[in-house]
Amino acid sequence: MPTRVSSRSTRTSGPSNKASSNTLRASTASRASSSNIDIPEESPDSALRKQICAVFRDAQKTTATHRKLAVTLRKLHEACCYEPTRPNKQGSTDEDFDEAEFNDEFTRCVFRIMPVKKSESVGDRAIRFIGLFLRHANDKDNDLLGETDADASTMPETPSSRLTTEVMEAVLPLLTSKDKFVRYRSTQLISHIINSLDAIDDDLFQKLRQGLLKRIRDKEAVVRSQAVLGLGRLAGNQIEGMANPEDSDDDVETGLLEKLLEVLQNDPSAEVRRSLLVNLPILPNTLPYLLERARDQDAATRRAVYSRLLPALGDFRHLSLSMREKLLRWGLRDRDENVRKAAGRLFRERWIEDCAGVTQPEDGEAPAEPAAPTLDSLLELLERIDIVNSGVENGVAIEAMKGFWEGRPDYRGSLDFDDKFWETLSAESVFVARSFNEFCRSEGNGKYEALVEEKLPEVTKIAYFLERYLNVMIEAIRRVNGQDNVEEDEEEDTVEQEFIVEQLLHIVLTLDYSDEVGRRKMYALLRQALSIPELPDEVTKLTVEVLRDICAPDAAGEKEFCSVVLEAVADVHDAIVDDSANGDDDESFHSARSEVSGASTPTRKGKSTKDAEMSEEESREKAIKEIMINMKCLHIVQCMLSNVEGNLQQNDHLVSMLNNLVVPAVRSHEAPVRERGLVCLGLCALLDRPLAEENLTLFMHFFSKGHAALQITALQILTDILNVHGAQLLSANPTLLKVYVKALRSGSRNPEVQGAATVAVSKLLLGRVVTDHETSSELLKTLIVAYFDPSTAGNQSVRQALNYFLPVFCYSRAENQDLMRSVALDALHALYNIREGIDDDDMDVDDEMASLNTIGACLVDWTDPRKCYMPGVPMDADRKNVNGDVHLDFAADILEKLNSNFSKEEKKVIAPLLGKLYVSPTSTEEKTRTLYEEISTAVDEGLLTDATGRNALYKIHVSLGKIVNALNEGDKISRRSRSASVATSIGTTGGSASVATGDRSVVTDDGEDATVVLGRREGDGTVLEDVVEEEEDDGDTVKVEENEDGDGDGDTVVRRNREDDNLVDELLSDNDDV
Repeated sequence: MPTRVSSRSTRTSGPSNKASSNTLRASTASRASSSNIDIPEESPDSALRKQICAVFRDAQKTTATHRKLAVTLRKLHEACCYEPTRPNKQGSTDEDFDEAEFNDEFTRCVFRIMPVKKSESVGDRAIRFIGLFLRHANDKDNDLLGETDADASTMPETPSSRLTTEVMEAVLPLLTSKDKFVRYRSTQLISHIINSLDAIDDDLFQKLRQGLLKRIRDKEAVVRSQAVLGLGRLAGNQIEGMANPEDSDDDVETGLLEKLLEVLQNDPSAEVRRSLLVNLPILPNTLPYLLERARDQDAATRRAVYSRLLPALGDFRHLSLSMREKLLRWGLRDRDENVRKAAGRLFRERWIEDCAGVTQPEDGEAPAEPAAPTLDSLLELLERIDIVNSGVENGVAIEAMKGFWEGRPDYRGSLDFDDKFWETLSAESVFVARSFNEFCRSEGNGKYEALVEEKLPEVTKIAYFLERYLNVMIEAIRRVNGQDNVEEDEEEDTVEQEFIVEQLLHIVLTLDYSDEVGRRKMYALLRQALSIPELPDEVTKLTVEVLRDICAPDAAGEKEFCSVVLEAVADVHDAIVDDSANGDDDESFHSARSEVSGASTPTRKGKSTKDAEMSEEESREKAIKEIMINMKCLHIVQCMLSNVEGNLQQNDHLVSMLNNLVVPAVRSHEAPVRERGLVCLGLCALLDRPLAEENLTLFMHFFSKGHAALQITALQILTDILNVHGAQLLSANPTLLKVYVKALRSGSRNPEVQGAATVAVSKLLLGRVVTDHETSSELLKTLIVAYFDPSTAGNQSVRQALNYFLPVFCYSRAENQDLMRSVALDALHALYNIREGIDDDDMDVDDEMASLNTIGACLVDWTDPRKCYMPGVPMDADRKNVNGDVHLDFAADILEKLNSNFSKEEKKVIAPLLGKLYVSPTSTEEKTRTLYEEISTAVDEGLLTDATGRNALYKIHVSLGKIVNALNEGDKISRRSRSASVATSIGTTGGSASVATGDRSVVTDDGEDATVVLGRREGDGTVLEDVVEEEEDDGDTVKVEENEDGDGDGDTVVRRNREDDNLVDELLSDNDDV
C-alpha cells in the first residue's frame, strides 16, 4: 500500500506542537489540570473525530473487544496515512483526512483520559487499549516495510512510530502536573506504552527516562509505582544493549539501576517495592537485592518473591547453597500463612521439577507436564538443600518435607522402601524415610497409618539395619580420632554416618513394640550402644529416649530404665578409665570430688607417686581424659533425668547416682564438669521438693558468681523449680526475687542474661506461678520498664518476648488487667525519669525511646476491659457493656497522682490518659458515683490548667455524668413505683387518719414542670414528709410551703430549688455521646 503523496509523508519523527494558550480540560471542571502545557486547539467536529471517539467510547466499556477495536482504528489510521490500492470507482463523498489530523484527534482523546481518577476503571481500560493499538499499528507498519536489519542503529520511521512519538511528547509535560490524577495517568500511560512496544526512538528514550526518574520521588505512591514499571523495562533494555560496551554509557546504566535498587530497599510503599520486585531485570548484581525482599515487612511482597520472582528465575540450583536454605527457612517459617503456602508450593512443585529435568516453559507456552515421581529426583532435591545441616532438629528440611508429602500424593504412593533401599542408605535417603514415617504417623488422624505400616519393615529388621549403621559410625569415629591430620572427606563421611544413625533412631522412636521379639532385639542393641564411649551426644540423647519408650510407662518401668542407663554409665566409665586406676570405679571422679570425703585421701596418696613419674604432657592428657569421662557420664545422666517423672527418694538408683556422681561433679574445680553437674542437680531438684529447697541458695550463688552462660543456666533451673514446686519457695526465700530483678536490669552488661530472665519471668507470670500481689507487681513493673527502656532497643530477645507477653498477659484475665493497672503509673513515672535522664546531645530521644504519650496509650489499651477474654463470650461480640471497674480504678489512680506532688510536666503526661479510658455503663454503681464526685470536685477546683489535660478531664466528666444521670433516672422510676404503692396502701387502710394521694404538676424555680406525688392527710392539709422525701433527687432542695393564694383549700405547694447549672451540666443536658 503506497504512502499518500503529500506534505504529510515528509513529516519528521519529531512532532511539532501547535502553540495554544488553552489549558488541558477534562469533561468536568473538577478534573481540570493545573499544569500549563500546550495542547492542540479544538477544531470543528468532523467525521474522523466521531469515528475515533466512538472507538475510544467502546474501548472504555470492556477489554473483551479491544483487539477488534484496535483493528478498526488501524483501518482508519491506514486510510489517513496511505493511498488506497484500489480507488473507489464510484467516487466517495466521504471527507478525506491526512495523518496529521488522525494524530491530532488521537492525541485529543488521550488528553481526555489524563484527569480520570485512579478508582475509575474506565481510565485503565482506555490506557490498555492505547498500548494495544500502538503495538498493533507498529507491527503492521513493520510488516509493510518488510524485513529490516536487526542490527540497525536507527529505527525506520513509520506512521505508527510518528504517532507514538507525538503521543509521548504530548503526555511528557503532564508528568509534572499539580493534579495527582493527571500525574498518575500520564505516568501510567508512558509506562504501559514502554512495556507494550519493542523499540523506541533514542531521543524519545532519553526524555522518557528523565521524566520517569523524577516521578520515583513523587509524593504519591501510585505515581511512583507506575514510574518504576516503566523504568524497570528501560533498565532491562539498557542491560541488553551493554553487549557492546563502546556503544553504551556505563555510568548512566549503572546509575539507573542503583536508583531503582535504592527505591526497592527504602520506598515506604509496599506497592512500589512489589512493582520493582517483579519488573527489575534479574542480574548477578540485582539478584541479592531482589531476594532480600523475602524479608520485606509487607506480606504480599514476601509472597511475590516465592510465587513470581523465584519461579521466573529458572533453575534454583543456580542459587548458592546458603541462599537456598535461607529462602526456604524464611518462607516456610513466615508469620503469614499465604507466604508459607507459596514457599511450600515452590519447593514441591518447581524445585522438584528442576531436579527431575523438566524444562520450564517460556512466556506464552503451555506449562510442561510434571515429571513422573522418582526417588532420584527427591534425593537430589534434598542434597541441594544440604540435608545433613538442614535436617537436624529445628531444621527447615523437616517442615519442607512435611508440606512435600502433603502436597504430592503421587510421591507418597510411588516410593518403595525395599531392602535395597535400607542396605544403601545415604543422608538424603534416610531422611526421606524419616520424614515419610513422621508425616504418616502424625498427619491425617491416622489416615496414613496403613500406608506407613505397608512400606516400612518390621521392628526386628529395622534393628538389624540400625546395628549395621551404628557399627559403621563407630568405626568412622575411631578412625578419625586416631589420626592427627584428618582429611575433610573423612570428617564429612563421619558426620554423614552420625546423621544416618540419628534419623534411624527418630524412626525407631515411633515404632510399635507390641512385638516382643523386636522389642527385645531393640532393647539389647540400644543397651549395648549406650555403653560405647565414642557415642556422639545427639545419638546418646536419642538412644536414651528410645530406651525409655521401650520400658513400661509405670514406676517399675521407670526403675528398670534408670537401672539400665546407670549400668551403661558404669560401663562407659570402666571402658575409658586408665589401666593405672586398677579398676577403682571412683577413680575417674577424683578431680570432680576434689577432696570431698576422707575416703579419697589414700587414693590421692597412691597416685602421687605415679604422678611424679609421669611427664607433664602425660599428666595433661590424663587430666583431659578425666574431664571427658565426667562429661560423658554426666551427659548420659542428664538425658536420663530428662525422661524421668517419679519421685527421687523412691528410686534407689537415682539416689545413688545423685550422691556418687552429681554432687561430686557440682563440687569439682573443673568448670565444664561443674556446670554440667549443676544441670543434673537442677533436674534432680525437679523430682524432689526438699532437695530443691536445700539447693536454692546454691543455684542463686551460681547466678551471682558465674559467667553469663552459667547465669542463664541457673535462671532456667530456678524457673523450672518454681514452675514444678510452686511459688511458695519464692515467698520463703525473699532473695530469690532479687535474682530475677537483677537479671532483668542487667541489659547493658549481659543482654543474653536479660533475655533469658525476661522469658523466665514471663512464664512465671503468665502461668500464674507467682500470685503474690507485691511480688507480681514488682516483676511486672520491671518488665514494662524494660520493654520501653531505650537500653533494650538492641536486645531483640527482650523486645520480642515482651511484645508477645504483655498483651497476652493482660487480655487473658481480668485479674491480670487489674495488676497492670496497679503498676501502670509507677512504671510510667520510672520511664519519665529515664527519658528525662537521657542526654539530648548524645542521642535523639525520640528515635531511641517511644514518646510518653505512646507509652501511656499502650498502658490504657492493655487495661481496656473490652479486650479482655471472657469465658463464653465470643471475641467478636459487642463488648460495650462489659464491667469497666478497672478503668474506673485507673482514673482514680490518675486523680490521686494529679493531686500529689508530681511535677507539672509529669502531670501533663498523666492527665490526657483520663480521656482515653473507657467508661462502661455496667460498671459498679458505687465506684461510678464515687469517681464522678471526685471528678466533679477536680473540675470545680480547676485541678488542671493545660488545655489537653482539662479537655480530658471534661470528657470523662461528661461520660460519667451521663451514666450517673441514667442511674438517677432509674432510681427515680423505682422510687415512684414504690411511692405509689405506699400511698395506695395507706389510702386503703382503715383508720381515723386517711390519706389522699394524687399527682400534681408544680412549677420548679427553673421554670420546668415537675410531677410529684403528694400525700395529704385529710383535715390539716399537711404533706406527708416521708412521701416527699421519697421524691427528692440528689442535688435538689425541696421546700414545703403553705399555699398563700387565700382560697383556703388547704393545699400544700412543693417547691424544688435546683442549684445553678455549670458548663458540664449543660453538656449533660443533651443526649449526644461524647
